[in-house]
Amino acid sequence: MYQIEIAGGRRLAGSVPVHGAKNSVLPILAATVLGNGTSVIHGCPNLDDVDSSCEILEYIGCNIKREGSTICVDASTIGKSCIPEEMMHKMRSSITFLGSMTARLGTAEMGTPGGCELGPRPIDLHIQALEKIGVAVKERCGRVETRCDSFVGGEVHFDFPSVGATENIMMAASLARGETVITNPAKEPEICDLQAFLNKMGAKISGAGTDCIVIEGVPVLHGAEHRVIPDRIVAATYLCAGIMTGGTVELTETNPEHIHAVTAVLRDMGASIYTNKHAVLLYAPQRIKPIKLLRTMPYPGFPTDAQAMMTAALTLADGTSMIEENIFENRFRHAAELSKMGADITTRGNVAVIRGVKRLVGAPVTAMELRGGAALVLAGLCAEGISTVSGTSHIDRGYGSLVEDMQSLGAEIRKIGKA
Repeated sequence: MYQIEIAGGRRLAGSVPVHGAKNSVLPILAATVLGNGTSVIHGCPNLDDVDSSCEILEYIGCNIKREGSTICVDASTIGKSCIPEEMMHKMRSSITFLGSMTARLGTAEMGTPGGCELGPRPIDLHIQALEKIGVAVKERCGRVETRCDSFVGGEVHFDFPSVGATENIMMAASLARGETVITNPAKEPEICDLQAFLNKMGAKISGAGTDCIVIEGVPVLHGAEHRVIPDRIVAATYLCAGIMTGGTVELTETNPEHIHAVTAVLRDMGASIYTNKHAVLLYAPQRIKPIKLLRTMPYPGFPTDAQAMMTAALTLADGTSMIEENIFENRFRHAAELSKMGADITTRGNVAVIRGVKRLVGAPVTAMELRGGAALVLAGLCAEGISTVSGTSHIDRGYGSLVEDMQSLGAEIRKIGKA
């Protein structure tokens, strides 16, 4: 596996497009299983997790064609109802195949999902929601088995607005008899994108992005054509890179509304930010201002997926900042690696206290998970000297062209070793 080598100290400047959203394309690829026909998905980023989803689709019998950022999925030939354990363990979002496969085939069997090690992420909410619409679920020996002869609409309430569980019940209930009502669902833009795609397939879903989603079941779904939304976490990452390097960065092909919580914090840190319908322009301040308290929350709050990059940015603030992580239990693993670069971070439970330093110093560091890995790359961009980031397989799960995009903005960064 290659490493990323960065010679820090270069001010970023320029314009770069934002690729399609990882957290949107993955459930949409799972949803293609619901249609008896071919779906065409545009804007699919070149990511390891996308490759893993296509691998699952091919294994269960779908025909896949890829050309650039477009993936065609012919689900009319689907024939298998089980997914091997090794495929499931490659990514967390593989669990969204549970709802779509059960709805299409009446049964599904798969191992528990993998992904980044961010603390306990049980699938209880997925199972409880599916049981509300008539699915029988068994868990044994690390595997989940579902069976349903007849989906019947029902009422599903989430005590916590789980993104994956919301997606699973939206897909499964699309083919149920009658109406399904989800209260307190996840409100992320990716939920709205999934609703748009499912409705193009012939589903009848409304309310995504609100406190209540209503699904009127239909007998069959068909293939559809769709373009996924831009990746808001990639956008947040690149904006953090801009403020950390004292740069001027423009993001195109993005949606400023989806990252309002991030740009609001960046403005509080001193950045000047201008937006139009599809672009964001950031001018970095001379010195980053600290943030008294930043809490990660479900959308539309500050996204947990952007927390690591914001932690990295606040290491350079003129004062002390505090971040409270409220989504995952184990999401400060990057703090110890940032400390190797001269950052002053103290973590206790779900809180990190970040005392700003005047400079970071290049060092060899290791990515422990996806977003933490991106944070280390950002730290390397502004550190004095050379930084080397290992564990890049994590980064490849969520960024299709991080090194290339930073190069286009003027960073001195490259991949070394075998890709």
